[in-house]
Amino acid sequence: MTTVAMVLGMLPIAISKSSGAEWKTGLAWAIIGGLTSSLLLTLVLVPVIYHIVESMKDKRAKKKSKTSDPSLAQMNEGFTS
Repeated sequence: MTTVAMVLGMLPIAISKSSGAEWKTGLAWAIIGGLTSSLLLTLVLVPVIYHIVESMKDKRAKKKSKTSDPSLAQMNEGFTS
């Protein structure tokens, strides 16, 4: 919500055509782009990377538990048969 409010607040400055607005519009577009990209990185990219890393850790832990104690694996086979 904060990012959306800031982006909407910067839009009038970004699209302004008044005198002396040349340097303000560039700064406003840079702020809008930075806030939007950081929002997407925070809400999309970080959770996806976290999910990938956690699934890799789970696969490694399952693989390690299967190969580390063969007696447990034999007992588990007896229960599934």
